[in-house]
Amino acid sequence: MKKLFAILAITGSLAACNSADTSSSATSDSAKAAATADSLAKVNADTAKSMMNTADTANKMMNKMADSSSKMMNKMADSVGKKMGKMAKDTAKKHK
Repeated sequence: MKKLFAILAITGSLAACNSADTSSSATSDSAKAAATADSLAKVNADTAKSMMNTADTANKMMNKMADSSSKMMNKMADSVGKKMGKMAKDTAKKHK
């Protein structure tokens, strides 16, 4: 009977020590998980910021292209208008 109590006492103390180790391991695992979650949140924020910067740059480029196209079309319209005016005057002079 004494041997049984001794075996149960040793088993109980080993189980208690093992439990304590598991709880500290669980604590360190939760700390690692929190650190991983924080680093993932930072990466997501950096990625979102990078995407917004890219979108802003693309928007600026499209605005510049639209302005350039508008200026080009206005310049061509002025040039054609001048040439048509000159042709109309020349034609009027010929028919007089």
